[in-house]
Amino acid sequence: MYSMSPYSGELISDEACMKKFNEENHWGLMVSVDLGECDHERISSGDVITQFAIDLADYIEMKRYGEPIVVHFGDHPKVMGYSLIQLIETSQISGHFAEDTDRAFIDVFSCKQFLPEKTAEFCKEYFGAKKMEYSISFRDI
Repeated sequence: MYSMSPYSGELISDEACMKKFNEENHWGLMVSVDLGECDHERISSGDVITQFAIDLADYIEMKRYGEPIVVHFGDHPKVMGYSLIQLIETSQISGHFAEDTDRAFIDVFSCKQFLPEKTAEFCKEYFGAKKMEYSISFRDI
């Protein structure tokens, strides 16, 4: 049987998120960021995406574990683009960059607290996105 996690819900401020994370002693926090109408040159550049992983880890004060893995692939235009994995000591940063539609899908998951709204805004600005949606999930079981 599948169900929606009880730890997902309405967007809340960074301050409220940190309060909930700490007071309820959640194991982890994830923000999923969907970007639309991105700068095509930025989401189509392996070098930019690699530097993004480094810059984002620094921005959210996470210690990177190794170098970013950035691979371009896809047989169909809908999915063709770069995918990213950056391990961090407290989990990972991942993303996929859809060149055909200038969209990006980025996830940050960590058992160390970070500010999800500021993280989403950082991603939006980095890739020059005109549209953004994001969601927050607290991880537990």
